[in-house]
Amino acid sequence: MAGAASLIPGLDEIVKHGDPERRAEAARRIADLFLQDAARLRPEHVDLFDGILIDLVPHTATSARAELAERLSPLANAPRTLIVQFARENEITVAAPVLRRSPVIDEEVLLDIARAKGQGHLLAMTERPTLSADLTDVIMDRGDRNVVRRAAGNAGALFSDNGYSELIRRAGQDGVLTLAVGKRADLSGARLKDLLAGSLDVVRRRLFDVVGPDRQAAIKLAMSGMTGVPELVEGKRDFIAAQRTILALHRAGELNESALLGFAKTHRYEESIAALAAMSGVKIATLDRLISGDRYDPILIVGKMIGLEWATVRALILLRLGKNRVPAPADIESARVNFARLMPSTAERVIGFWKTRQSA
Repeated sequence: MAGAASLIPGLDEIVKHGDPERRAEAARRIADLFLQDAARLRPEHVDLFDGILIDLVPHTATSARAELAERLSPLANAPRTLIVQFARENEITVAAPVLRRSPVIDEEVLLDIARAKGQGHLLAMTERPTLSADLTDVIMDRGDRNVVRRAAGNAGALFSDNGYSELIRRAGQDGVLTLAVGKRADLSGARLKDLLAGSLDVVRRRLFDVVGPDRQAAIKLAMSGMTGVPELVEGKRDFIAAQRTILALHRAGELNESALLGFAKTHRYEESIAALAAMSGVKIATLDRLISGDRYDPILIVGKMIGLEWATVRALILLRLGKNRVPAPADIESARVNFARLMPSTAERVIGFWKTRQSA
């Protein structure tokens, strides 16, 4: 603390008569002293630095304030008055670093700034690790397209019911926002259905391509529920009842590997294929044609892609053969070895090819 005190006697003279370079140098020296011992400083010492800096920093050049804001922004015990002063500045190069990450700015200050400042301040806030529902309500009300897109893409952001409704409404006119909302982990089935209902078909297809298997299944089932028309599959088998069963399981949150294993073990072929289709995003007709062929490779590929255990894959291989056929132990062991060696990235590429062919 002696180092800081040695700068205090000349502080008034520097503030009143010093040029920007002298002020910036004094602020830098004091900030260096603070940063050297920040982890060990008691609250009263932080307050002392705070009092020194808030008298000096406003008189420094913008570039010096921006640099200091950047250096102090990650600290949990940064001088609070100075940080809030930075956050309220109109100059975005100064305000942005602390708005993005400073943990010392409380909720009320953030709300006040969000209600009063411009789009640059709102955009910086959307990068914070967490955003409360109250804050995103203001962001949704005042934010422009870029701000709302960034908020939707923040996994730590919470949205109220009204905020989510506004998010989905705005997504109806913004394909990029639709993709951001469609990838959110907190997107419920009902909200996904609303999102898809307001989106163009090309955006729906793009969303399907960029999300994971679970969300692909949800999209496929949501679209089926919207139209009320199950996928029509040409051939000898009737999959309509099976699709309704799978849709009901999905709505109940029970469409998982355990359900699929149960279908396979009880030789419920239609339900097994419909479940695989929902979980992988591959059409029923495509899977039925591939799995009912001469080889078990398609089962290994789709199983690897959606992360099935070997026990489930084995049950699907036995299902494919039928109740009255017993596979040779060597064939099952060969399938197990091939499944273990198959890389998920390879399986994803093959399934991507299947989807391209089925779209064509």
